[in-house]
Amino acid sequence: MTTNPAATIDLNSDLGENAPDRVVGDDAAMLAIVSSANVACGFHAGTPEGIRTTLADAVANGVTIGAHPGYRDYEGFGRRNMDIDSATLQAHVEYQLGALLGLTSAVGGSVRYVKPHGALYNTIARDERQARDVVAAVKAIDPSLVLLGLAGGVVLEVAESAGLATAAEAFADRAYTPGGELVSRAEPGAVLHDADAVAARMLRLAREGVVEAIDGTDVAVRADSICVHGDSHGAIRMAAATRALLEAEGVVIAPFAGPAGPAA
Repeated sequence: MTTNPAATIDLNSDLGENAPDRVVGDDAAMLAIVSSANVACGFHAGTPEGIRTTLADAVANGVTIGAHPGYRDYEGFGRRNMDIDSATLQAHVEYQLGALLGLTSAVGGSVRYVKPHGALYNTIARDERQARDVVAAVKAIDPSLVLLGLAGGVVLEVAESAGLATAAEAFADRAYTPGGELVSRAEPGAVLHDADAVAARMLRLAREGVVEAIDGTDVAVRADSICVHGDSHGAIRMAAATRALLEAEGVVIAPFAGPAGPAA
């Protein structure tokens, strides 16, 4: 087994998802911990003013910004599967990226990468057609953006074939199947909450390149970035514990898409 394959790894969180009638996370606290922020683009969560505030706080904290587009599913928080045609999906992703690039520029920052959200993220990990639609949207808006996707997912192959830079992601607060996919949120034990256990899992990921699957077996996972969902119960504790343990064991936390910088 390989020892310590990741001397450096990114720590990210899905942010910008709060609204007055649906507060799901503490963006300000999380931005003091993570190195990258996946910021909602308004279709699955968030409000323009709330997203702008999160972006401004990310710039102030020196956190690298990524766009977090999803299905047009505010009611379902973007976590409901959708059989959407290619023209519509590409336009929806382009629309969201354009909005986030504009707001980020307005607060003096720049968007460096794209991480699709929720059901869209999971679908393009295995569905080549929707993966191609998302990749086409990213290329159309800004081909310099890095595509962040599930380690081993189809979308990373599609993006690389299309000439996009890619990065692979693992999840601190989600259970894995023996095949390396995320356990459905509808299944018991799919979402993890124990901060110390989560941190220990991510240390194994960084050192050995494996994560313990839900059946107790080890599954190989190569990752450039670790996600702690901002809306998970105990998210701040899990992110803080993960960062503290990794750094204590000599793993450097740094953004995979480069340091935050001003708008071009």
